[in-house]
Amino acid sequence: MITVSNLAKRFAGQTLFEGVSLQLNEGDRYGVVGANGSGKSTFLKVLTGEEGASEGEVAIPKRARIGVLRQDHFEYETERILDIVMMGHEELWTAMQEKETVLARAEEHFDGDRYAALEETIVRLDGYALEARAGEILEGLGIATEVHEQPLSTLSGGFKLRVLLAQVLAASPDVLLLDEPTNHLDIVSIRWLETFLESFAGCSVIVSHDHRFLDNVSTHIVDVDYEDVVVYAGNYQRFVHAKGEERARREREIEKRQAEIAEHQAFVDRFRAKATKARQAQSKLKKIDKIEIEELPESSRRYPRFRFGQRRPSGRQVLEVEGVSKAYAGRPVLDDVSLVVGRGERVAIIGPNGIGKSTLLKIAVGEVEPDAGVAEWGYETYPGYFAQDHRAQLGNPGQTVESWLWEHCAGQTRGFVRNQLGAVLFTGDEVEKKVGSLSGGEAARLLFAGHSVDEPNVLVLDEPTNHLDLEAIEALVEGLRAYDGTLIFVSHDRWFVGELATRVIEISPAGINDVQGSYEDYLAKCGDDHLDADVALRRAREGKRGKKGGRERTKGPSKARKREVEARLAKVTAEIEAAEGRIAEIDARFGDTRFYETTPRDEIQALDGEREVLRGRVEELMGEWERLETEVS
Repeated sequence: MITVSNLAKRFAGQTLFEGVSLQLNEGDRYGVVGANGSGKSTFLKVLTGEEGASEGEVAIPKRARIGVLRQDHFEYETERILDIVMMGHEELWTAMQEKETVLARAEEHFDGDRYAALEETIVRLDGYALEARAGEILEGLGIATEVHEQPLSTLSGGFKLRVLLAQVLAASPDVLLLDEPTNHLDIVSIRWLETFLESFAGCSVIVSHDHRFLDNVSTHIVDVDYEDVVVYAGNYQRFVHAKGEERARREREIEKRQAEIAEHQAFVDRFRAKATKARQAQSKLKKIDKIEIEELPESSRRYPRFRFGQRRPSGRQVLEVEGVSKAYAGRPVLDDVSLVVGRGERVAIIGPNGIGKSTLLKIAVGEVEPDAGVAEWGYETYPGYFAQDHRAQLGNPGQTVESWLWEHCAGQTRGFVRNQLGAVLFTGDEVEKKVGSLSGGEAARLLFAGHSVDEPNVLVLDEPTNHLDLEAIEALVEGLRAYDGTLIFVSHDRWFVGELATRVIEISPAGINDVQGSYEDYLAKCGDDHLDADVALRRAREGKRGKKGGRERTKGPSKARKREVEARLAKVTAEIEAAEGRIAEIDARFGDTRFYETTPRDEIQALDGEREVLRGRVEELMGEWERLETEVS
């Protein structure tokens, strides 16, 4: 589907990647990972043609339709939301608009031939189902049916970007290229997108920093690192394991060669002066010259170190919220919410977008006044707040990174401040950056450095992972695990919640669901996964149907959708057969009594690793095969 040959990209003397040759295939889903600044988004832009390559080429079939998630919602502000989504299928939308023009001029002159040609195009592209398909996708992404007829300008920024995502998905592309598609989605919408992508028959390439999303969606991982782009089979967890094993193998090989050189050199040093051993010593020197030691490149991945402590323990009761209610423009978001947080708890607050999670945190820290009720902090509590819109917390945009942090620890030396900044990856001239020029991830790291020196005994975090890369998210989890204070946080990152929560509070239209225990305990009690299950989608839809009233007709898949599913089903079946055939070949080799005697250990390990990857792939494909069978039947 996409062939990349000897691709390179350089900026101002810096090499992002070079010598990249790979194939991205139809029916596979590629999760693109790498550190911030490693070139993930640039790689995607080179694939789309938005940016040129320094060397090499990208080949995509001419007739293939490419779907690219863009951020340019401003050009659609006055357009009807449904129309914007349908515009994504350019050929079909153009034919539908021209058909309307032909009909409008029919009284003056009716061009029957042109009308027939346009009608053939619309029927061929399943145009009469386009509006229904666009509506379903919008609803799946959390945009209610009642706003579909309104102009885009009526939505907030995050929901406008959801409309642009819907535009890409509704276009029935052959190739999907998505850069951080989950950034503005809530839990239910993320799960819907996962389901959509799992059934997508084309080739999808997706940049994401969401661990669980990458695990659920990816059939392959594209790793942008070491000035290279490498494809690994399997999801994110398998990639982490495979890359670690590969690096360890290469390091062992280097150690082996270094030991070999040391052994030869020791012989030379010992016997060089002896005439009887001179020839052997010379031979050893020649062997040393022939041994090549690969220089392992440095990874572009950098892990910050987040260290949080508390200046002193708080009282036993940290926070009490009593009867809190809040409405915006007459629309209630919180209704009579009451809860108590105790010292040392790690409380995850979850729920769909717009339910009032962030508002509850803002009321707790005093940024928003409730319409009713009260939020009171306990004895000796010192909360540290990380806002979802965290850039505003940096204050003066002209202030440098160093001076900003120094204000938080005015009695400390410059060396102390530089050490704190170095821990969160601000080194050298980077400490002189203006805070107004920082990226979202850099701003987040600086704020966490501020909390590190402030030493609050309660951390209140609103979507702290939104702008962090995978490495920073993992480092943040480690830092928060070691923190001995109280943690209250809102997050849509399922992996993050699962790693940290000791108590889960779900806010829903039905009220508060408070579960003492881990996220797994919450799942066990509730019987469904608000963050990661089809039940969440069903529950959301049922809520909407309840509001509309009446019965809803059950509608089967469209003809186009059925053809798409049947094509994918055939491909999945073929993939299963091929994988099982290869497993059988490997098992046959393992069953040969002389195999282990005659085969090098590296080859045995490689075959064993390949077999494990194939077994996992078969399990994934069987799950998809069952879902497709159910849908098509």
